[in-house]
Amino acid sequence: MQFVIQNWYLFLALVVVLVMLIAAPLNRVLRGIKSVPVSEAVRMVNRDSALVVDVREPDEFRNGHIPDAINIPLSALRTRVSELEKFKSRPLLISCRTSQRSAKAASMLRSQNFQSVHILAGGILAWQNENLPTQK
Repeated sequence: MQFVIQNWYLFLALVVVLVMLIAAPLNRVLRGIKSVPVSEAVRMVNRDSALVVDVREPDEFRNGHIPDAINIPLSALRTRVSELEKFKSRPLLISCRTSQRSAKAASMLRSQNFQSVHILAGGILAWQNENLPTQK
């Protein structure tokens, strides 16, 4: 106990780091956003007619993307969300390079009342690592 008292700042830093690590995944769970592995993403696209929304910048998208994905960069999502309104009844699969931007986009779409929003775990890199097709 003496060690804890003498090093309280270290334990405070530990608590802050743990909260930061847990906060983002917990927020996604509370908002109803599920991160799905590549195998589940393929099933969603093939069986559930999920729409793939790639939130990378246009130059990244042109270098290779999931077939039939639409590109709405995260930076423009707020102003272009109306383009997705007609797809509200379909599951949305949000993709980016590694899934960091996808999480932000998914939260934004859930706040706009999109009901079925999923994140591609690992992003396009995970998709490519599974040797799945991409379009240019």
